[in-house]
Amino acid sequence: MEEELKCPVCGSLFREPIILPCSHNVCLPCARTIAVQTPDGEQHLSPPLLLSRGGAAAAPPPDQDTAAGAACGGGASANAAGGLGGGAAGGGDHADKLSLYSETDSGYGSYTPSLKSPNGVRVLPMVPAPPGSSAAAARGAACSSLSSSSSSITCPQCHRSASLDHRGLRGFQRNRLLEAIVQRYQQGRGTAPGASAAVAVAVCQLCDRTPPEPAAALCEQCDVLYCAACQLKCHPSRGPFAKHRLVQPPPPPAPPEAAAAPPSAAATPSTGSGCKSPGGTGASAARKFPTCPEHDMENYSMYCVSCRSPVCYLCLEEGRHGKHEVKPLGATWKQHKAQLSQALNGVSDKAKEAKEFLVQLKNILQQIQENGLDYEACLVAQCDALVEALTRQKAKLLTKVTKEREHKLKMVWDQINHCTLKLRQSTGLMEYCLEVMKENDPSGFLQISDALIKRVQLSQEQWVKGALEPKVSAEFDLTLDSEPLLQAIHQLDFIQMKCRVPPVPLLQLEKCCTRNNSVTLAWRTPPFTHSPVDGYILELDDGDGGQFREVYVGKETLCTIDGLHFNSTYNARVKAFSTAGLGPYSKTVVLQTSDVAWFTFDPNSGHRDIILSNDNQTATCSSYDDRVVLGTAAFSKGAHYWELHVDRYDNHPDPAFGVARASVAKDMMLGKDDRAWAMYVDNHRSWFMHCNSHTNRTEGGVCKGATVGVLLDLNKHTLTFFINGQQQGPTAFSHVDGVFMPALSLNRNVQVTLHTGLEVPTNLGRPKLSGN
Repeated sequence: MEEELKCPVCGSLFREPIILPCSHNVCLPCARTIAVQTPDGEQHLSPPLLLSRGGAAAAPPPDQDTAAGAACGGGASANAAGGLGGGAAGGGDHADKLSLYSETDSGYGSYTPSLKSPNGVRVLPMVPAPPGSSAAAARGAACSSLSSSSSSITCPQCHRSASLDHRGLRGFQRNRLLEAIVQRYQQGRGTAPGASAAVAVAVCQLCDRTPPEPAAALCEQCDVLYCAACQLKCHPSRGPFAKHRLVQPPPPPAPPEAAAAPPSAAATPSTGSGCKSPGGTGASAARKFPTCPEHDMENYSMYCVSCRSPVCYLCLEEGRHGKHEVKPLGATWKQHKAQLSQALNGVSDKAKEAKEFLVQLKNILQQIQENGLDYEACLVAQCDALVEALTRQKAKLLTKVTKEREHKLKMVWDQINHCTLKLRQSTGLMEYCLEVMKENDPSGFLQISDALIKRVQLSQEQWVKGALEPKVSAEFDLTLDSEPLLQAIHQLDFIQMKCRVPPVPLLQLEKCCTRNNSVTLAWRTPPFTHSPVDGYILELDDGDGGQFREVYVGKETLCTIDGLHFNSTYNARVKAFSTAGLGPYSKTVVLQTSDVAWFTFDPNSGHRDIILSNDNQTATCSSYDDRVVLGTAAFSKGAHYWELHVDRYDNHPDPAFGVARASVAKDMMLGKDDRAWAMYVDNHRSWFMHCNSHTNRTEGGVCKGATVGVLLDLNKHTLTFFINGQQQGPTAFSHVDGVFMPALSLNRNVQVTLHTGLEVPTNLGRPKLSGN
């Protein structure tokens, strides 16, 4: 995980990290060294000098460098600002030439990174003070060059450039979450939390005097300590500093034994308003929750999805996020945390497979060595038994075996090195993400959650199909035939392929699934197999434990079977075949179909006058005549219940509800032929109809807002209808057997919406008495 916690510029653990627009992080002191002016403002900069950590020839005085860094960035101390300041290592003759092209419309550009700095990043010094000027004037010049002029910063990882606004580097959000993880990591290693951070002493950080004057105020936004004189000079209460909040400075740091306190104490978040408390020994080390920089003392309460940043309620009231999608901060935090956790599960599984795969590869190495030696010995014994004419051919064959072995070893070693690198990267990312998820700072987490989720997803995607399969086999399929005649010696060669039946296919259970009344199965050929496979045969039983039957024959390794029974358990198996014969069956997999049916109206089976909407769940008609539409499901077993809600009912039409065969007539009322069983109803009464025979007239009709229920019980072979939860008449039809589809007939005066996936009701009302 340590690689995740290192700055890409200085190579050390992050100190006061800020988040760049590309979602990468960089230390605030390092950001000051790589922030440069665009060509429009280059006249404000002196000729660029290349700095490195190796020398100190051109390093500015520590107090000058520290003061300029703190005044411009607002958060680094003398050590932090000067730690990367370094001296010129290569001399002025080898200074890099800057190539920066800014796009003023987008704020992004690109440049070619320098190879002379430690990490390929151009590092520029602060603006030197003109001769005879004071250090304070130098600080002012440095600050103005990064804020008032046109400046930009280039990400050292993706090399995307971003323009700085009038706030300079203060315009980038500080990654408090990463800062807390670094602190916890240092404490876990026994390093003092402040070893590489700013020196937190209650003295002015901008003073030229030695020793510095005691601090009189602390700016919460700049995070800089000022004495009274430096506050008036460097932090006036006007202009961009007017909204900054000045508080009493914190007390000096605790003695060394306090630094050895348990990590949990240092990581405990403060419960106040987020300000540094002037009292208490642990106030300087306590975590503070961030507040809105635009509105003093206002905590974040919402999250703007469009801006990808937390906001307070005053930001919403001012209307700057009026047209943006805004969500509660806590809910968004939990949602992003769940997404990251789900992505981590996938990476964790792949990492586990990679570890097992490495063990497998190392076993292959040993097997290759052993098998290679065995084949060599066998080859030598066979060649020595031949006549002198085989001598030259023997050498050729030995060379082939050696090359084959070296090729296999090289392939496996290359695969081991590649897989080890990926595993180390994934493990480091996974440990870092787990540390991130331990944080309780929603705003800090949301600052980096999108980027982390993308990184985790990309890390999971790098384990593509076949990445965890050996590229070579440990077997040497080399068989020497020693029986040919002497005149055929020069045509002697290895027999590469052995004639054998296909191996047992391996079912990929993670890809096998069920949906509604269909099942999907996936399988693959096992590794280390060189037997040819011409195709596969998939077999399925009848859902009642009966005999298997073939449902698919072909070369594909993924198959979906539709039209099965609902609420049934199926057994499936697969075998491979080739010209050598049939291979053995795979293990049997058990699949359970859905216990309730989810379906819609079928646009392909309805009459052309039927009009469907709402994802084919709402139906009406363009004709005054009754037209039929069927559902997408077919039932032959079990009990099924669905409802139809009457959305519109004009001029007392007679819609019909029921079931039908797939070949039912679509241009007449449902139930007029012998392939439909239905109940048609008006606003006063209903009738059952089959083969154009009207029976069991029952009082009670439908209107707008009514609900009609249909219960098809193929276990009892009955069909029953309900209106508004009350059974309409007696059981409509008995001795119902076969395959049925939900059906409906209506005209333009009616519109209904279908509701499916319902459990069979047990508390419906008693049936109404039927009339004549």
